[in-house]
Formats: sequence, structure tokens, C-alpha cells
Amino acid sequence: MDIRSLARLGATLLALVVAACATTPQMRTVSIQRTQFGVAHIEARDLEMLAHGVAYAHAEDNVCQTADQLLTVRGERSRHLGASGTGWLGLRRLPNTQIDLFMASHMDDKALAAAWVREASADAQAMARGYVAGYNQYLGDAAAVLPAPCAHQPWLTPMTLADYYRLTELSMVQAGVAALADAVLAAQPPTGPAASSGADRGGSVVAADVRGVVVTGAAVVDDVAAQGEAAPAAASAAALAEQLAVWRRDGEAGSNGWAFGSAATRDGRGLLLGNPHFPWTGSNRFWQMHLTVPGQLDVMGAAIGHGAVVQIGFNRDVAWTHTVSTGKRFTLHALTLVDGQPTTYLVDGVAEAMTPHDLTVQVREADGRLVSRSRTVWRSRYGPVVVLPRAGLDWTRTRAWALQDANTGNVRAADAWLAFNRARSVDDMRAGLAKLGIPWVNTIATDRQGNALYADVSVVPDVSADLLRRCAPLPNAAALLANAGLAVLDGSRSACNWARDPSSPQPGLTPMHRMPVLQRRDWVQNSNDSYWLANPAQQLAGISPMVGPAGVPQRLRTRAALFEIDERLAGRDGLASDARIGLPDLQAMLGANRNFAARLVLDDLLADCAARADKISPLSREACAVLGRWDRSNRVDARGAHLFREWWRIAKDVPGLWRLPFNAEDAVATPGGLKLTDADVSAKLYAALDAAVAIVKSSGYALDAPLGAVQFREVAERIVPIPGGDEFEGVLNKVESQGQPRLVAGGYAINYGTSYVQAVGFDERGPVAHGLLTFGQSSQSDSPRAYDQLDALSRQPWPVLPFHADDVAKARVGPVVTLKVPAPVGR
Repeated sequence: MDIRSLARLGATLLALVVAACATTPQMRTVSIQRTQFGVAHIEARDLEMLAHGVAYAHAEDNVCQTADQLLTVRGERSRHLGASGTGWLGLRRLPNTQIDLFMASHMDDKALAAAWVREASADAQAMARGYVAGYNQYLGDAAAVLPAPCAHQPWLTPMTLADYYRLTELSMVQAGVAALADAVLAAQPPTGPAASSGADRGGSVVAADVRGVVVTGAAVVDDVAAQGEAAPAAASAAALAEQLAVWRRDGEAGSNGWAFGSAATRDGRGLLLGNPHFPWTGSNRFWQMHLTVPGQLDVMGAAIGHGAVVQIGFNRDVAWTHTVSTGKRFTLHALTLVDGQPTTYLVDGVAEAMTPHDLTVQVREADGRLVSRSRTVWRSRYGPVVVLPRAGLDWTRTRAWALQDANTGNVRAADAWLAFNRARSVDDMRAGLAKLGIPWVNTIATDRQGNALYADVSVVPDVSADLLRRCAPLPNAAALLANAGLAVLDGSRSACNWARDPSSPQPGLTPMHRMPVLQRRDWVQNSNDSYWLANPAQQLAGISPMVGPAGVPQRLRTRAALFEIDERLAGRDGLASDARIGLPDLQAMLGANRNFAARLVLDDLLADCAARADKISPLSREACAVLGRWDRSNRVDARGAHLFREWWRIAKDVPGLWRLPFNAEDAVATPGGLKLTDADVSAKLYAALDAAVAIVKSSGYALDAPLGAVQFREVAERIVPIPGGDEFEGVLNKVESQGQPRLVAGGYAINYGTSYVQAVGFDERGPVAHGLLTFGQSSQSDSPRAYDQLDALSRQPWPVLPFHADDVAKARVGPVVTLKVPAPVGR
């Protein structure tokens, strides 16, 4: 064959290859590696495939949890699981039918899709598509090996993009309207001879078809003249404050976040402690991941919910964490009703009709039959009508209350966190915050240059102190805000709606320049109180009460944090000889598990016990002997911590308890001490001590039992002692037995508190990080990754979090998993 023939043959073969390539789809890949405890390290060449891998790996650990949450956001729990069961709606458990009806009332798929197209970046939209595809690929690949709780269930179906938007929406509004779902469903117009046909219509729906719906305090005031126009004002201020405080504490969340800059650290670089406190069960569980797109993204940490961005974590230059903030996410608007028309209200003297939304959900009966359950919810221009009887906010013949949620339709969060993931400095973090997408948390951050940042730049309605004063519809509106966190405005005046500052990127939201932002070279902190003492050396002013209060008593955990930081930087805590802080100190400070309540009151109690030994009861003498030997910590080997907890659980609520009243100039030390010179206070404190002894003894535990014998979790048929303390004890490592009012036989059933923990510094290469996830990567109780990290909570140092590629390769457990997906045509 001559050269020309060879050339022609080569050209033909090349054409065949080109044609084959044109008809064979290009493949995109994502790789998943696991290191110790199943931590997922995911790498792809673009963000869509990265999200694909995140969803796939997350489903490997949590497919049934995700499937259950999809049932929730689809409003199909009752259809598949029946009305008698309950599910998680944010941080609360509610009856299935109540959840379904709320979803039917709140979710608007058309509006959510439009918001994503209008407001989310192309990157965020690509990641949403990738997440859906990754979850669905896992369902197909693992169909034969799915966990028992969801295997072969008819409700285990593929995720849609609309489902993903709903998942995101629920995570945004769980601190707002979703937290008041029962109040939305409870709101029905009053009925009776004077009511209009609209009220009759609403009343007939309520009477006919709400079986399976449990509504808390759904009473309607029929005679407003008898109650008074502002019912709460008739109660004493003290009784109202107590009532509203109880309401506010329901579902309380918490966290600790500390950032140290160059003026406080040994190496002049930033240091960060992130210690979020969240449920150990339900949909708000953290999951650890390391995400890499070469040349674009390299970030590690954890996130709750369903998405492919790290919400708390670190990259080569920045580390950050979040704490639940005191900012308000919604306002209540008092609607002045038209006489005789309880579903029509006035705005600037013009009548507007509420819009009824008739809801129907399918409920599976015990015999398998599907029946319909119905409800009508009512909407105003501000949002849904609600009733909160415990706060005195009922639907009367002259007034109703509507809720306006600032996080409804917030699709900006994904881009805000993506900006954090890509940040190179604290200044970049601030640019990400300016998007006003962070829904309900403070941000605490530091960078390798040694800058420390505190910011509550979260989603807060733009309502000033002056507007709150001018537009208060009740004489006790300020008490509602201070004691229950309820901001109420006059809905009859359009001038009383949220301000529209042209400098805000989101009309109606408070812009960043009027939110608390503190950047320093020494340190900042937050433990869920307001911005006021982020660093006492630099107090911010001019902040709206909607963001949080200033100059008020702080929770004990905040005071403990401020005390610990001050002691460490003064070199008085015994951890190190110098007055600077290093990475091991962060772990030691949290791991010390000091009980701040004991620091405040135990000296006084023990001195009084000794002085009155012949006058107090034998039970109190026995208790004082144990508490005198206790080391005042909540470490697992601490003897007597549970006895102090049960005493302080009762004693903290004794009226007139404190010897030193609160002083804003000394907010760490006050209030403090015990007012034992008051005979009534003394009698009640000793009665509480006797009761605490009886509680402990009835539980079967010794008064001086080590805490780890009382507070533990059984993991894989072995006992794992758990250090830490309850919120009211002021222990930084917060762990709680939510739903358990006191010690019982079997100990404290811990189900809430310290979750993901990270301590992060920097060296020449990048981040140096230690951390753990208390409940592990998997929500499946029989998984080897369930609670496999819990032991590490009592150890120092915590496990290393491998970040650099060579460190990940050395730490890898098991093979690299590579997923291949055909590239979409034309993209």
C-alpha cells in the first residue's frame, strides 16, 4: 500500500473515531473517599457533579432520614404513615396530619421555582440539579440493600427538583412560620349570630373535618367586651412574663462560637472553636464532608439539611461557625376587623378581605382506607392568620393576628454559604453576609491573617425601635417582645409595615450596615445571647431590638464563655504559662466541662450548710457533704454533678434567689450568690436540696456516683459515658435530655446538645483542624457509623480532620468510589 493509500485510510479511521465521539455521550465523574468515622471527601470537576456526589454519599448514611423528610415536605405523612404518628417539623415533633396541612398551606411550588430562577446563581441552581440526580442514582444503585426502615416502602420514591426546593424552604422557615404551624392551623374566625357568612364558612370546616389535627390552645374569644381589647394587659406583668417565657423556651437551641485573632494567639494566626448544639435525632442532624473542585473550591466541615455546601467549617484561609441568634424572623400584625365581618380587615381605612385556603390531605386509617381531612387557613396581605392564646393573641370579633415571615422564599442561603466556602479572608466572609441569605444564625469567623469576626447579619425584618414604639397595637407590646420574642405591629396602617431601605439588597430586610458586625484582632464570641457582649471591650449601639437586647442578664453559658476566655488570656486558668491561646487550649477549655452555676452559688450554700449543720435536715447535710467533695465539673468522673443538677433545676427558680443583683457593668459575675439571709429563700433552697436527694435516691443512683455512670449512651452493646451539662447549669459542653424533667432510673437519656465540634488553626500549608460529630455520620441505628465518634467527646485531643490531599490519601478507609454520569446534551 502506497503512502497515499495509507493517508486515505488514516483519514477514514479518524473520521470514524470523530463520528463515534460525536454519538457517544461524554461522561462526567465524581469521586468519593472515606476517612476515619466515614467522613466523606468528595471531588468533582464542576459544582453540579460535586453536589451529585454529596447527595449520593449522604444517602449512603441517611437515605431513610432523607426519605422521611421528603414525606414531610410533600405533605404525605398521613397518607403513608397514618394520623396517629408524629414527625419532625424543624425542631418540633407534631402530628402527621398537622404537618401535612401546614405543608399544604405554606408550600407554593410555582413561587419557589420562580424564586430559584430569579434569585439563585447559576452555580446554586446547578448544585440543586446535581443533588437531586445524586440522591436518585443512589436509590437505583442501592435498591437491593436499602435499610429496613425504608426498604420496599411505597413512599420511597425519587426526589424531584420541586422536592429539593421544598426541603430548602422548610430549613429557612423553621425558625419562623413553621415554628408556629399549629398556630396557623388553629386560627379560625369566631362563629355566632353576629358573624358573617365567611365566619360560618370557616367554622363549618373546623367542625366537620379536623380529626387527627392537634392544636395547642385553639380557644377563640367570643366576647371581646368581656376580655378587653388587649387581653394580655389585664394580667399582671409578672404573670404575663412567666407565661410568655415558658412559651419562648419551647424548642430552645444553642451553640458556642469563639474566634481569636493575632493579638490573642500564640502564632499570630486565627483560631476558631465551633460548638453547635442541635438535636441528635430528626432532620437537623449535621453530616461531615470535604468538598473539592480543583482550582475552584476546597472546603471541609459539616452541614444540616440537604445541600452541597459546608455550613460550618474551614478552607485553606478561613474558618467559621454559627450560633442561633436572637434576631427575630417574623412580625405579627394586628388586624382591625370590619364590624360583623371577622374575615375582613382595614388597612388605611380601606377594607380588604382575607383569602381562605381550603386544604385537604389524605389520611390512612388503621384499616388501610384513605380518607380526606380538611382545614381552612386564612391569609392576609402580611401572611397567614395565627392565634397564640398563651400570649393573649386570639381571633376575636374585632381583631385578628397575621404573621409575616422574612425567610419565606429565601433562596439566597445557598449562595451565601457558597461564598463562605470560597472565602480567602474575613473580608470575603463579610461580602458573603451582605447577600442577606443567612437565615437565623450569627456568624463567627477568623482567617489565617489573624482577623476575628462576629456578625449577626441574618434575615431580620427592617423594623426600628421607633417603628415598634409608634406602631405598637397593645400597651404591653414591649413585654411581648422582651419575654416571648414576639414583635407586634399595627396592621391597620401601611406605614407600620417593614421599612424599605434602598440600600438593602432585599426590600424589607435590615441591611448589613445596620446590623451588628464586630471585627477585631483579639477575640469575639457568642453563646446565643445577643450581640451585646460579643467582646465587652467594644459594645455596639443603635441596633434595632429586632436583632436582640442589650444591657440585660445573660444566660449562664454566655457568662461561662466570657469567664473562660478572660481567665485563659490572663493566664489564670492553669492551662498554659503564657497569656496567649493555642489550638490545644480550645479543646481543653471546652473539655474541662466546668459548671458555671456551681461557681456562682456553691460556696454560699456550703458555707451556710457548715454554719447551720445542726439546724438543717439529715438529707441536706448528706447532700452538702457530697457537694463539698465535688470538683464542680461535669466531666464523666465528676462525683456529685447529678445531685447538683437536680438541686439547681429547682433552686434556680426560687423567687429572690440572688444575693448580688444584676449589674450591666459586671454582667459576667452578676446576678450571683445566694440570698440565704432571707428566711423564705433559705427554706426553699434547703427544701429543694432535700427534694434533689430524694430524686437521686429514687432513681437508684448514689449521691456521689460519677456522672458517666448516670449520663451515658449505649452504643453497639457497650456503655459510652457522656460529659457535659444542661443549659441551666452553664456548662459550655451543653448536653440535654429533652423531654425528661428530672433524673430517672436508667439515667439521663441524652438526645440533644453538642453535635459537630471543630477547633481550627492555621499553619504554612493551610488549616490544622480537630473535630468530631457526636452522633456520627449515620442516622441508621444499626449502622457502624452511628455514634461511633461519641467516645471522642471525652478525649483530648479530638480526632484530626485530614484536609490536604496527601493526608486524606493516608487516612483513607476503603476504596475510592467513582460515579459516572453522562453529560447533558448541549450543556
